[in-house]
Amino acid sequence: MRDWQPFLGLPLWVWLFVFPALLAGFCLIRGKTAKRILAPVWRFLDRVYVFAGVIAAFFMLMILLLIVAQMISRWSGLTFPGSTEYAGYAMAATSFFALAYALVNGSHIRVSIFLNMNEHTRFWLDALATLIAAVIATYFARYAIKTNIMSVVLNDRTQGQDYTPEWLISFFSMFANAPSKWGQIWAETGSGWVYTPIWLPQLPMSIGTILLAVALWDALTRLLVNGETSIVGEAIE
Repeated sequence: MRDWQPFLGLPLWVWLFVFPALLAGFCLIRGKTAKRILAPVWRFLDRVYVFAGVIAAFFMLMILLLIVAQMISRWSGLTFPGSTEYAGYAMAATSFFALAYALVNGSHIRVSIFLNMNEHTRFWLDALATLIAAVIATYFARYAIKTNIMSVVLNDRTQGQDYTPEWLISFFSMFANAPSKWGQIWAETGSGWVYTPIWLPQLPMSIGTILLAVALWDALTRLLVNGETSIVGEAIE
């Protein structure tokens, strides 16, 4: 916990773990009140998960198009520099953006041997498993973001042949800078292509893991309020 910098006067781990755990406790104790407060949030998050699933589907389609483009370029004797790297980036984006959507739709494997012992232990074991998963996913998300930051600090670039237009890099850089710096960012933006900075294809990893952590805390609150899990799907015994 030594490298968890404070945020708004409190250590980051308090925001990431203590406050969500307190919210979960509130949902367990005051279920009806929590349901009334969180219902709009749940509806909003459901839309976010669907949107993430749409993005994952888009990148899956991009994988297909890139493979077809590779085939055409090979047949025509042309070169497609960086095609393998672009396909890899699209595959990673597909995987990470789909995490939360797959979770809430029951597409992840859930082993329910112990959950099926009886109804009383089912609830508590399900809550415990979801809590542990949420904590692990939150750790993963935190260090995924830290990986992004380190890539920016080190100016880490691709080792392949893939290039990225400078305007695209500037566009995503805007979200990590204050609006007062946006003018400077675009003033320094050229019209050429540069080797892909590693932080750019790492963004889906950070976003996807954040959404997964949110989805797990979300699933925990719904479980504690409603008395049953909101994750519906076939379980592998």
